[in-house]
Amino acid sequence: MKQAMLIVNPSSGKEKGQEYSDHALETINEMGYETEVRMTEGEGDAMDFAREACERKFDFVAAMGGDGTINEAINGIAEQEHRPLFGLIPLGTVNDFARALNIPMDPEDAIDIFKQNHVQKTDVGKINDRYFINIVAVGALAEASFSTPVEQKSKLGPLAYIIEGMKKMKEKQPFELKVHSDHDWEGDALLMLVALTNSVGGMETIAPEAKVNDGKLHVFIIKDIALPHFLMLLPKILSGELAESEHVHYMKVTKLTASSTYEMIANIDGDEGDKLPITIENLKQHLDILVPFTDEEEC
Repeated sequence: MKQAMLIVNPSSGKEKGQEYSDHALETINEMGYETEVRMTEGEGDAMDFAREACERKFDFVAAMGGDGTINEAINGIAEQEHRPLFGLIPLGTVNDFARALNIPMDPEDAIDIFKQNHVQKTDVGKINDRYFINIVAVGALAEASFSTPVEQKSKLGPLAYIIEGMKKMKEKQPFELKVHSDHDWEGDALLMLVALTNSVGGMETIAPEAKVNDGKLHVFIIKDIALPHFLMLLPKILSGELAESEHVHYMKVTKLTASSTYEMIANIDGDEGDKLPITIENLKQHLDILVPFTDEEEC
């Protein structure tokens, strides 16, 4: 019989992980799997559970939680010799990866997607020795993401990041940045975004060209500009025209190295990550993930 592991973060989604796990377990069993359920208790648990599933050559791993839980699970699977089919059930504040894959935000509907058994090959990002699924960012707004209080994220959602970012912008100096890739860039910057998907901070207009399986890193470098000019970029973000601004350097690459003379810390999928220098690459179509059929595919 096929083997599956269901990884649940019981504290995600206002502690509704346990509530939805029964429905998920029943659905996965109905699909013909013998399923083990693992509840996370702390940081790193989801990664350890997913890695165990790889080592034991399980056929399917499903993760239920926010972007942090999903990120951990994929960190346990990426570049393993055996990589199971993957499914995700969003329970977080933003759920960027689920949005990019067109997975419903309602957990019950997301679980039902599994029954379609529709598989899409999906890119995974690699930064130094760890992996990401949405975004790597460096700069004031990036640091705001991992300093934003959990209560504020829950109450305000994506708006919480913008509020904290504006606070940081008033006190943070630009930083010297060197990016080496197919297209090198060097100068003073306020923010660097390296997007893997089109959904960043709950907004699907920052990197509209980004596809989950295009094999590319979509890089946005916001140059050293005054705060009023930075604020004028917000409408371009909302309209999907950020790359067209004269204050933004945009490029599509498969791999890059970023360094700075300043002590800068990268934000990786919303959490504090590695200090620069960093090497980032796209592992093209690295995972098989269950996603819903699109309207075109159903026709």
